[in-house]
Amino acid sequence: MNFSRRTFLTTAGTAMATALAAGTSWRAAEAATAVLPPAAASGIDHIIVVMMENRSFDHFLGWLPGADGAQAGLTFTDRYGIPHTTHHLADFQGCGHPDPDHSYEGGRIQYNNGKNNGWLRAGENDEFAVGYYNAADLDFWRQAGPDWTVCDQYFAATMAETYPNRFYQHAAATDRIHNSTATCTLPTIWDRLAAAGVSGKYYYGDIPFTALWGAKYQGISHHYSEFLTDCSAGTLPAVSFVDPRFTDEGSGTSGDDHPHADIRSGELFLAEVYNAVTTGPAWANTLLVINYDEWGGFYDHVVPATAPDTNPETALRGFRVPSVVVSPRARRRYVAHDVYDHTSVLKAIEWRWNLQPLTPRDRAARNIAEVLDFSRPANLAAPKYFVPPFVAGPACTPVGPPPAEEWSGLKEKALADGWKLP
Repeated sequence: MNFSRRTFLTTAGTAMATALAAGTSWRAAEAATAVLPPAAASGIDHIIVVMMENRSFDHFLGWLPGADGAQAGLTFTDRYGIPHTTHHLADFQGCGHPDPDHSYEGGRIQYNNGKNNGWLRAGENDEFAVGYYNAADLDFWRQAGPDWTVCDQYFAATMAETYPNRFYQHAAATDRIHNSTATCTLPTIWDRLAAAGVSGKYYYGDIPFTALWGAKYQGISHHYSEFLTDCSAGTLPAVSFVDPRFTDEGSGTSGDDHPHADIRSGELFLAEVYNAVTTGPAWANTLLVINYDEWGGFYDHVVPATAPDTNPETALRGFRVPSVVVSPRARRRYVAHDVYDHTSVLKAIEWRWNLQPLTPRDRAARNIAEVLDFSRPANLAAPKYFVPPFVAGPACTPVGPPPAEEWSGLKEKALADGWKLP
Protein backbone atom coordinates (compact mmCIF):
# COMPACT_ATOMS: atom_id res chain seq x y z
CA MET A 1 0.00 0.00 0.00
CA ASN A 2 1.68 3.24 -1.04
CA PHE A 3 1.31 6.66 0.55
CA SER A 4 -0.93 8.18 -2.10
CA ARG A 5 -3.44 5.31 -1.90
CA ARG A 6 -3.58 5.48 1.88
CA THR A 7 -4.04 9.24 1.82
CA PHE A 8 -6.88 8.85 -0.64
CA LEU A 9 -8.59 6.22 1.48
CA THR A 10 -8.18 8.31 4.62
CA THR A 11 -9.91 11.23 2.91
CA ALA A 12 -12.61 8.96 1.50
CA GLY A 13 -13.13 7.31 4.86
CA THR A 14 -13.55 10.67 6.58
CA ALA A 15 -16.07 11.75 3.97
CA MET A 16 -17.97 8.49 4.37
CA ALA A 17 -18.08 8.87 8.14
CA THR A 18 -19.32 12.45 7.91
CA ALA A 19 -22.01 11.59 5.38
CA LEU A 20 -23.26 8.60 7.29
CA ALA A 21 -23.26 10.38 10.62
CA ALA A 22 -25.19 13.30 9.18
CA GLY A 23 -27.63 11.38 7.02
CA THR A 24 -30.43 8.96 7.64
CA SER A 25 -28.96 5.95 5.84
CA TRP A 26 -27.10 4.81 8.95
CA ARG A 27 -29.29 3.18 11.57
CA ALA A 28 -28.46 2.47 15.18
CA ALA A 29 -30.44 -0.17 17.01
CA GLU A 30 -33.22 0.47 19.42
CA ALA A 31 -32.65 -1.28 22.72
CA ALA A 32 -35.40 -3.82 22.22
CA THR A 33 -35.50 -7.58 21.91
CA ALA A 34 -36.33 -8.78 18.43
CA VAL A 35 -39.22 -11.16 17.96
CA LEU A 36 -37.79 -14.35 16.53
CA PRO A 37 -39.90 -16.59 14.29
CA PRO A 38 -40.18 -20.33 14.84
CA ALA A 39 -36.64 -21.54 14.22
CA ALA A 40 -37.51 -23.98 11.44
CA ALA A 41 -39.32 -21.18 9.57
CA SER A 42 -36.49 -18.67 9.99
CA GLY A 43 -34.91 -19.29 6.61
CA ILE A 44 -31.56 -19.87 8.36
CA ASP A 45 -30.22 -23.28 7.38
CA HIS A 46 -26.48 -22.55 7.68
CA ILE A 47 -24.60 -20.74 10.45
CA ILE A 48 -20.93 -19.94 9.81
CA VAL A 49 -18.63 -18.60 12.54
CA VAL A 50 -15.23 -17.08 11.72
CA MET A 51 -13.03 -16.26 14.72
CA MET A 52 -9.98 -14.05 14.28
CA GLU A 53 -7.40 -13.05 16.91
CA ASN A 54 -6.57 -10.32 19.39
CA ARG A 55 -8.04 -6.94 18.47
CA SER A 56 -10.30 -4.67 20.49
CA PHE A 57 -13.30 -2.77 19.19
CA ASP A 58 -11.95 0.76 19.69
CA HIS A 59 -8.55 -0.23 18.29
CA PHE A 60 -10.06 -1.67 15.08
CA LEU A 61 -13.58 -0.27 14.63
CA GLY A 62 -13.70 2.85 16.80
CA TRP A 63 -14.09 4.90 13.60
CA LEU A 64 -17.39 3.29 12.59
CA PRO A 65 -20.29 5.77 12.26
CA GLY A 66 -23.13 5.11 14.66
CA ALA A 67 -21.02 2.92 16.92
CA ASP A 68 -19.87 3.50 20.48
CA GLY A 69 -16.24 3.99 19.52
CA ALA A 70 -13.41 6.12 20.90
CA GLN A 71 -10.13 6.71 19.14
CA ALA A 72 -8.31 10.07 19.17
CA GLY A 73 -8.14 12.14 22.35
CA LEU A 74 -7.89 9.54 25.12
CA THR A 75 -4.93 9.62 27.52
CA PHE A 76 -3.54 6.78 29.64
CA THR A 77 -0.66 6.80 32.12
CA ASP A 78 2.10 4.21 31.96
CA ARG A 79 3.83 2.40 34.83
CA TYR A 80 6.19 5.35 35.27
CA GLY A 81 3.41 7.92 35.51
CA ILE A 82 4.00 9.26 32.00
CA PRO A 83 0.81 10.06 30.02
CA HIS A 84 0.35 8.75 26.48
CA THR A 85 -2.40 9.72 24.05
CA THR A 86 -4.26 7.31 21.79
CA HIS A 87 -2.86 7.59 18.28
CA HIS A 88 -3.22 6.30 14.75
CA LEU A 89 -0.83 3.44 14.01
CA ALA A 90 1.49 4.14 11.11
CA ASP A 91 2.19 0.57 9.98
CA PHE A 92 0.31 -2.69 9.60
CA GLN A 93 2.26 -4.91 12.04
CA GLY A 94 3.69 -3.11 15.05
CA CYS A 95 7.15 -4.60 14.69
CA GLY A 96 9.45 -3.34 17.40
CA HIS A 97 6.70 -3.30 20.03
CA PRO A 98 5.89 -6.02 22.55
CA ASP A 99 2.78 -8.11 21.91
CA PRO A 100 0.28 -6.36 24.23
CA ASP A 101 -0.54 -8.29 27.41
CA HIS A 102 -3.88 -10.07 27.11
CA SER A 103 -3.47 -12.58 29.91
CA TYR A 104 -5.91 -13.30 32.72
CA GLU A 105 -3.79 -11.22 35.09
CA GLY A 106 -2.91 -8.50 32.59
CA GLY A 107 -6.55 -8.01 31.66
CA ARG A 108 -7.39 -7.26 35.28
CA ILE A 109 -4.64 -4.65 35.47
CA GLN A 110 -6.11 -3.02 32.36
CA TYR A 111 -9.64 -3.31 33.78
CA ASN A 112 -8.50 -1.77 37.09
CA ASN A 113 -11.76 -2.35 38.94
CA GLY A 114 -13.81 -0.92 36.09
CA LYS A 115 -11.69 2.16 35.35
CA ASN A 116 -10.36 0.69 32.09
CA ASN A 117 -7.16 2.68 32.38
CA GLY A 118 -4.35 0.18 32.96
CA TRP A 119 -3.44 -0.43 29.32
CA LEU A 120 0.13 0.82 29.74
CA ARG A 121 0.72 -0.80 33.12
CA ALA A 122 0.15 -4.46 32.16
CA GLY A 123 3.05 -6.70 31.20
CA GLU A 124 5.54 -5.02 28.86
CA ASN A 125 2.89 -2.90 27.15
CA ASP A 126 4.04 0.27 25.43
CA GLU A 127 2.27 2.87 23.28
CA PHE A 128 1.33 0.19 20.71
CA ALA A 129 -1.45 -0.90 23.11
CA VAL A 130 -3.17 2.50 22.85
CA GLY A 131 -2.89 2.78 19.08
CA TYR A 132 -5.72 2.37 16.60
CA TYR A 133 -6.45 1.85 12.93
CA ASN A 134 -8.98 3.75 10.87
CA ALA A 135 -11.16 2.85 7.90
CA ALA A 136 -8.44 3.57 5.35
CA ASP A 137 -6.21 0.91 6.88
CA LEU A 138 -8.75 -1.91 6.80
CA ASP A 139 -9.77 -2.90 3.29
CA PHE A 140 -12.30 -5.49 4.41
CA TRP A 141 -13.74 -3.79 7.49
CA ARG A 142 -14.13 -0.37 5.84
CA GLN A 143 -16.56 -2.09 3.44
CA ALA A 144 -18.22 -4.71 5.63
CA GLY A 145 -18.55 -2.55 8.75
CA PRO A 146 -20.72 0.15 7.16
CA ASP A 147 -22.61 -2.33 4.93
CA TRP A 148 -23.85 -4.88 7.48
CA THR A 149 -24.79 -5.22 11.15
CA VAL A 150 -22.00 -4.50 13.60
CA CYS A 151 -22.51 -5.32 17.29
CA ASP A 152 -20.73 -2.60 19.24
CA GLN A 153 -21.34 -4.28 22.62
CA TYR A 154 -19.90 -7.65 21.66
CA PHE A 155 -17.43 -8.75 24.32
CA ALA A 156 -14.90 -11.55 24.60
CA ALA A 157 -16.50 -14.27 26.68
CA THR A 158 -13.94 -14.11 29.50
CA MET A 159 -11.13 -11.79 30.49
CA ALA A 160 -8.35 -14.14 29.53
CA GLU A 161 -6.25 -15.08 26.55
CA THR A 162 -6.86 -17.08 23.38
CA TYR A 163 -7.55 -20.65 24.47
CA PRO A 164 -10.05 -19.82 27.24
CA ASN A 165 -12.08 -17.68 24.84
CA ARG A 166 -11.97 -20.21 22.04
CA PHE A 167 -13.17 -22.85 24.50
CA TYR A 168 -16.15 -20.60 25.22
CA GLN A 169 -16.90 -20.46 21.50
CA HIS A 170 -16.98 -24.25 21.27
CA ALA A 171 -18.17 -25.20 24.77
CA ALA A 172 -19.70 -22.14 26.52
CA ALA A 173 -17.10 -22.68 29.23
CA THR A 174 -13.38 -23.00 29.76
CA ASP A 175 -11.42 -25.46 31.83
CA ARG A 176 -8.36 -23.18 32.09
CA ILE A 177 -7.44 -19.50 32.41
CA HIS A 178 -4.18 -19.75 30.45
CA ASN A 179 -3.18 -21.31 27.16
CA SER A 180 -2.06 -24.90 27.57
CA THR A 181 -2.23 -28.03 25.44
CA ALA A 182 -3.69 -30.29 28.13
CA THR A 183 -6.46 -32.41 26.64
CA CYS A 184 -9.91 -30.92 27.15
CA THR A 185 -12.98 -32.98 28.11
CA LEU A 186 -15.62 -30.24 28.08
CA PRO A 187 -18.80 -31.06 26.14
CA THR A 188 -19.16 -28.87 23.05
CA ILE A 189 -21.65 -27.63 20.51
CA TRP A 190 -20.32 -30.40 18.24
CA ASP A 191 -21.63 -32.99 20.70
CA ARG A 192 -25.05 -31.35 20.77
CA LEU A 193 -25.19 -31.25 16.96
CA ALA A 194 -24.13 -34.88 16.60
CA ALA A 195 -26.69 -36.07 19.14
CA ALA A 196 -29.42 -34.24 17.22
CA GLY A 197 -28.30 -35.52 13.82
CA VAL A 198 -27.37 -32.00 12.64
CA SER A 199 -24.35 -31.65 10.38
CA GLY A 200 -21.32 -29.64 11.43
CA LYS A 201 -17.75 -29.07 10.31
CA TYR A 202 -14.76 -27.26 11.74
CA TYR A 203 -12.40 -25.82 9.10
CA TYR A 204 -8.85 -24.81 10.02
CA GLY A 205 -6.12 -22.89 8.25
CA ASP A 206 -3.12 -24.81 9.53
CA ILE A 207 -3.53 -25.95 13.15
CA PRO A 208 -6.87 -27.36 14.37
CA PHE A 209 -8.09 -25.97 17.69
CA THR A 210 -10.29 -29.05 17.98
CA ALA A 211 -7.10 -31.08 18.48
CA LEU A 212 -7.26 -29.92 22.11
CA TRP A 213 -9.91 -32.62 22.51
CA GLY A 214 -7.40 -35.20 21.30
CA ALA A 215 -8.61 -37.25 18.34
CA LYS A 216 -12.31 -36.86 19.23
CA TYR A 217 -13.19 -34.34 16.52
CA GLN A 218 -10.89 -35.45 13.72
CA GLY A 219 -13.90 -36.62 11.71
CA ILE A 220 -15.52 -33.18 11.55
CA SER A 221 -12.27 -31.19 11.13
CA HIS A 222 -11.23 -30.21 7.63
CA HIS A 223 -8.73 -27.92 5.99
CA TYR A 224 -9.86 -24.41 5.04
CA SER A 225 -9.56 -25.23 1.33
CA GLU A 226 -12.50 -27.62 1.78
CA PHE A 227 -14.58 -24.76 3.15
CA LEU A 228 -14.11 -22.84 -0.09
CA THR A 229 -15.04 -25.97 -2.04
CA ASP A 230 -18.16 -26.55 0.08
CA CYS A 231 -19.21 -22.92 -0.37
CA SER A 232 -18.99 -23.08 -4.16
CA ALA A 233 -20.55 -26.54 -4.40
CA GLY A 234 -23.47 -25.77 -2.08
CA THR A 235 -22.43 -28.56 0.29
CA LEU A 236 -21.95 -26.57 3.48
CA PRO A 237 -23.08 -28.28 6.68
CA ALA A 238 -25.65 -26.73 8.99
CA VAL A 239 -22.92 -25.33 11.25
CA SER A 240 -19.41 -24.31 10.19
CA PHE A 241 -16.61 -22.87 12.31
CA VAL A 242 -13.72 -21.40 10.30
CA ASP A 243 -10.30 -20.54 11.70
CA PRO A 244 -7.49 -18.64 9.93
CA ARG A 245 -3.84 -19.56 9.68
CA PHE A 246 -2.17 -19.26 13.12
CA THR A 247 1.44 -20.21 12.43
CA ASP A 248 4.18 -17.59 12.83
CA GLU A 249 2.21 -14.96 14.74
CA GLY A 250 5.41 -13.84 16.44
CA SER A 251 7.15 -13.01 13.16
CA GLY A 252 4.13 -11.23 11.72
CA THR A 253 3.47 -13.68 8.92
CA SER A 254 0.34 -15.40 10.24
CA GLY A 255 -3.11 -14.70 8.81
CA ASP A 256 -5.17 -14.30 11.97
CA ASP A 257 -4.59 -10.61 12.95
CA HIS A 258 -2.74 -11.60 16.14
CA PRO A 259 0.19 -9.19 16.60
CA HIS A 260 2.50 -8.98 14.94
CA ALA A 261 0.50 -10.22 11.98
CA ASP A 262 0.27 -7.92 9.00
CA ILE A 263 -3.39 -6.92 9.23
CA ARG A 264 -3.62 -6.77 5.45
CA SER A 265 -3.31 -10.57 5.44
CA GLY A 266 -6.31 -10.84 7.77
CA GLU A 267 -8.28 -8.48 5.54
CA LEU A 268 -7.58 -10.67 2.52
CA PHE A 269 -8.67 -13.78 4.41
CA LEU A 270 -11.93 -12.23 5.62
CA ALA A 271 -12.76 -10.93 2.16
CA GLU A 272 -12.15 -14.39 0.70
CA VAL A 273 -14.48 -15.99 3.26
CA TYR A 274 -17.14 -13.32 2.77
CA ASN A 275 -17.07 -13.51 -1.03
CA ALA A 276 -17.17 -17.32 -0.98
CA VAL A 277 -20.22 -17.31 1.31
CA THR A 278 -22.18 -14.55 -0.41
CA THR A 279 -21.67 -15.94 -3.92
CA GLY A 280 -22.34 -19.58 -3.05
CA PRO A 281 -25.59 -21.51 -3.63
CA ALA A 282 -26.37 -21.59 0.11
CA TRP A 283 -26.21 -17.81 0.58
CA ALA A 284 -29.99 -17.32 0.65
CA ASN A 285 -30.23 -19.34 3.87
CA THR A 286 -26.98 -18.43 5.59
CA LEU A 287 -25.99 -16.49 8.70
CA LEU A 288 -22.30 -15.51 8.84
CA VAL A 289 -20.80 -14.17 12.07
CA ILE A 290 -17.24 -12.83 12.18
CA ASN A 291 -15.74 -12.16 15.60
CA TYR A 292 -12.39 -12.00 17.42
CA ASP A 293 -11.42 -14.28 20.28
CA GLU A 294 -10.28 -11.50 22.65
CA TRP A 295 -9.04 -7.93 22.80
CA GLY A 296 -5.32 -8.66 22.44
CA GLY A 297 -4.25 -6.16 25.10
CA PHE A 298 -5.43 -3.16 23.05
CA TYR A 299 -7.36 -0.37 24.74
CA ASP A 300 -11.15 -0.14 24.79
CA HIS A 301 -13.23 2.41 26.68
CA VAL A 302 -16.32 0.28 27.48
CA VAL A 303 -16.28 -1.53 30.83
CA PRO A 304 -17.16 -5.25 30.63
CA ALA A 305 -19.50 -6.87 33.14
CA THR A 306 -19.85 -10.34 34.60
CA ALA A 307 -22.11 -13.03 33.17
CA PRO A 308 -23.71 -16.12 34.74
CA ASP A 309 -21.03 -18.79 34.93
CA THR A 310 -20.32 -22.04 36.71
CA ASN A 311 -16.92 -20.62 37.70
CA PRO A 312 -16.74 -17.14 39.31
CA GLU A 313 -13.09 -17.00 38.23
CA THR A 314 -14.10 -16.74 34.57
CA ALA A 315 -17.41 -14.86 34.87
CA LEU A 316 -15.95 -11.44 34.04
CA ARG A 317 -16.20 -10.88 30.30
CA GLY A 318 -13.20 -9.64 28.37
CA PHE A 319 -13.15 -6.28 26.62
CA ARG A 320 -15.10 -5.63 23.42
CA VAL A 321 -14.00 -7.17 20.14
CA PRO A 322 -14.96 -6.48 16.52
CA SER A 323 -17.92 -8.45 15.18
CA VAL A 324 -20.18 -8.30 12.16
CA VAL A 325 -23.33 -10.22 11.19
CA VAL A 326 -23.87 -10.93 7.49
CA SER A 327 -27.00 -12.57 6.09
CA PRO A 328 -29.87 -11.97 3.68
CA ARG A 329 -31.79 -11.45 6.94
CA ALA A 330 -29.26 -8.98 8.35
CA ARG A 331 -30.09 -5.32 8.69
CA ARG A 332 -27.95 -3.15 6.43
CA ARG A 333 -25.95 -0.13 7.67
CA TYR A 334 -26.87 -0.99 11.22
CA VAL A 335 -25.27 -0.97 14.66
CA ALA A 336 -26.74 -3.18 17.38
CA HIS A 337 -26.14 -1.96 20.94
CA ASP A 338 -27.24 -4.93 23.05
CA VAL A 339 -24.67 -7.04 24.90
CA TYR A 340 -23.38 -10.18 23.20
CA ASP A 341 -20.41 -12.49 23.57
CA HIS A 342 -19.22 -15.75 22.01
CA THR A 343 -21.93 -17.75 23.76
CA SER A 344 -24.54 -15.61 21.97
CA VAL A 345 -23.49 -17.36 18.77
CA LEU A 346 -23.97 -20.73 20.44
CA LYS A 347 -27.39 -19.51 21.57
CA ALA A 348 -28.33 -18.88 17.92
CA ILE A 349 -27.21 -22.39 16.94
CA GLU A 350 -29.15 -23.91 19.83
CA TRP A 351 -32.25 -21.86 18.95
CA ARG A 352 -32.13 -22.83 15.29
CA TRP A 353 -31.78 -26.59 15.85
CA ASN A 354 -33.59 -26.91 19.19
CA LEU A 355 -30.52 -27.92 21.18
CA GLN A 356 -30.11 -27.79 24.93
CA PRO A 357 -27.64 -25.22 26.29
CA LEU A 358 -24.24 -26.42 27.36
CA THR A 359 -23.82 -24.28 30.49
CA PRO A 360 -25.49 -21.45 32.42
CA ARG A 361 -23.54 -19.02 30.24
CA ASP A 362 -25.18 -19.87 26.92
CA ARG A 363 -28.50 -20.47 28.67
CA ALA A 364 -28.49 -16.82 29.83
CA ALA A 365 -26.87 -15.29 26.73
CA ARG A 366 -28.73 -13.07 24.30
CA ASN A 367 -29.29 -14.80 20.97
CA ILE A 368 -27.27 -13.02 18.31
CA ALA A 369 -30.02 -13.88 15.82
CA GLU A 370 -31.99 -11.10 17.52
CA VAL A 371 -30.12 -8.58 15.37
CA LEU A 372 -31.66 -10.07 12.21
CA ASP A 373 -34.78 -8.62 10.62
CA PHE A 374 -37.49 -11.21 10.03
CA SER A 375 -40.20 -8.63 9.38
CA ARG A 376 -39.18 -8.14 5.74
CA PRO A 377 -38.34 -10.46 2.85
CA ALA A 378 -34.75 -11.67 2.72
CA ASN A 379 -32.45 -9.34 0.79
CA LEU A 380 -30.11 -11.46 -1.33
CA ALA A 381 -28.06 -8.51 -2.59
CA ALA A 382 -24.49 -8.64 -1.28
CA PRO A 383 -21.71 -6.40 -2.57
CA LYS A 384 -18.56 -8.20 -3.59
CA TYR A 385 -15.52 -6.91 -1.76
CA PHE A 386 -12.16 -6.35 -3.38
CA VAL A 387 -9.14 -6.37 -1.08
CA PRO A 388 -5.94 -5.70 -3.00
CA PRO A 389 -2.93 -7.96 -2.72
CA PHE A 390 0.08 -6.48 -1.00
CA VAL A 391 3.80 -6.97 -0.70
CA ALA A 392 4.59 -8.03 2.85
CA GLY A 393 7.50 -6.48 4.67
CA PRO A 394 10.22 -8.51 6.38
CA ALA A 395 9.26 -10.71 9.31
CA CYS A 396 9.34 -8.97 12.67
CA THR A 397 12.29 -9.50 14.96
CA PRO A 398 10.82 -10.94 18.16
CA VAL A 399 10.40 -8.44 21.00
CA GLY A 400 10.01 -9.89 24.47
CA PRO A 401 8.72 -13.42 25.13
CA PRO A 402 7.45 -15.41 22.12
CA PRO A 403 3.70 -14.62 21.88
CA ALA A 404 2.51 -17.73 20.11
CA GLU A 405 4.07 -20.81 21.70
CA GLU A 406 0.62 -22.31 22.14
CA TRP A 407 0.23 -22.98 18.42
CA SER A 408 3.50 -24.85 17.95
CA GLY A 409 2.66 -26.89 21.04
CA LEU A 410 -0.80 -27.67 19.74
CA LYS A 411 0.63 -28.72 16.38
CA GLU A 412 2.91 -31.18 18.17
CA LYS A 413 -0.02 -32.50 20.19
CA ALA A 414 -2.16 -32.94 17.07
CA LEU A 415 0.56 -34.84 15.24
CA ALA A 416 1.12 -37.06 18.27
CA ASP A 417 -2.62 -37.82 18.35
CA GLY A 418 -2.60 -38.92 14.72
CA TRP A 419 -3.82 -35.80 12.93
CA LYS A 420 -2.64 -35.40 9.35
CA LEU A 421 -1.93 -31.69 9.00
CA PRO A 422 -1.27 -29.74 5.80
